[in-house]
Amino acid sequence: MVDARGLSCPMPVLLVQREVKKNHPDSLEVMVDNMTAVGNITRFAASQHYEVKTEEVDGEFRMTLSK
Repeated sequence: MVDARGLSCPMPVLLVQREVKKNHPDSLEVMVDNMTAVGNITRFAASQHYEVKTEEVDGEFRMTLSK
């Protein structure tokens, strides 16, 4: 789980990149609170062959990356 709420880009995508590089997870949950982070993480995830599902709850976004 990567909790990047409250962080400005590029920090959310950098945290996700670090987690993917370090642990190569089959799935990863990410919490962010802005659409810029959602877009950047989605593009990075696609480049790493992850599918992304995003749910918005009370202005926050729960992203699930899975292979």
